[in-house]
Amino acid sequence: MSRTPLISGNWKMHLNHLEAIQLCQKLSYELARHRYEQVEVSLHPPFVDLRSCQTVIDADRLEFKLGAQNCHDQNQGAFTGEVSAAMLAKLDVSYVIVGHSERRALFGETDEIVAAKAAAVAEADMTPIVCVGETLEEREAGRAAEVVSTQLRGSLAKLSRAQFETLVVAYEPVWAIGTGRNAEPRDAQEMCATARQVIDDIRRGVGSGVRIQYGGSVKPVNAQELLAQPDIDGALVGGASLDPVQFARIVQAALQACISIKAARQAKNQDRKNQDR
Repeated sequence: MSRTPLISGNWKMHLNHLEAIQLCQKLSYELARHRYEQVEVSLHPPFVDLRSCQTVIDADRLEFKLGAQNCHDQNQGAFTGEVSAAMLAKLDVSYVIVGHSERRALFGETDEIVAAKAAAVAEADMTPIVCVGETLEEREAGRAAEVVSTQLRGSLAKLSRAQFETLVVAYEPVWAIGTGRNAEPRDAQEMCATARQVIDDIRRGVGSGVRIQYGGSVKPVNAQELLAQPDIDGALVGGASLDPVQFARIVQAALQACISIKAARQAKNQDRKNQDR
């Protein structure tokens, strides 16, 4: 099944609103040199930058989707310092990251909390990017698949079948985030394939349509090989997304992977036709 790659830039706690505008404009300039209709791009600035980014995206008719890094699971209430999914939807946010490993590790978010947030995002007609991934200790103990399966089953527990059909999952091995290390393409593919099978077990028949990103020290030098894997449908990019040149090269890598996969598929179909003659 054909799935449009999604390259998401997670800016984390970087850039004020003026710097955010500049980055949007610089990235637009870098990408304008190429055609990338086959790839979707989302930018996830800090909350205080969202309105500024939305304004420049609309005014300059940029081809980016606006994303957020987190949200609360309630629409409103006495939750000082929090931002609701309903508020984000009013800013034309399309994607919201939930359950990022930093949220799980630093802020104690459990699978139950992530599930509530994912449901809130979906109910607000946005798409949750649900993050899962194992620590180095869990991988070395041979528990990577078990951990990712448990996280998926818990974190997706409140989504309806229809909501599954627009879901994005990001597999991000915790040991590869911000460390300069990344999973080997074969290992990343294996884990993303495992995630897809778990999704299909949860909601039979939807696994083939769910986009699964890889996240963890994605850079131009490794992006194309990672994105060429059959079960990797994009990337959740951290540090490299703050550099418009590097991020544009990752988007281009996704485009090249699309072209290569399409060419391989066409060649395979032609071989079948030749054999049938």
